[in-house]
Amino acid sequence: MKKSITLRGTAITVVLLVVIVILSGCANKELVTECLKGHTYGFWGGLWHGIIAPIDLIAMLWREDVSVFAQNNNGAWYAFGFMIGSGGWGFLGGNRAKSYKH
Repeated sequence: MKKSITLRGTAITVVLLVVIVILSGCANKELVTECLKGHTYGFWGGLWHGIIAPIDLIAMLWREDVSVFAQNNNGAWYAFGFMIGSGGWGFLGGNRAKSYKH
């Protein structure tokens, strides 16, 4: 009985994944060529965008011209700055993060 339930759950998961992949192929493609002209954001731009990411995330709900991550960036250095700015690695945890005991 347990083997039948596991097999059924696996089959449903596989079917859902296939449907999601097929439907995502129909998604609307955005042209970003206009975004890739002009200023290219580097480490410092990524750091700033990481710091203001929570504000941008909320602003994205009401405005179409706001984005959390800049499309026109220089790659790894921008992403590294973004991760530090957003606290993604816990660098900005402070004393509470060190003294927390379970």
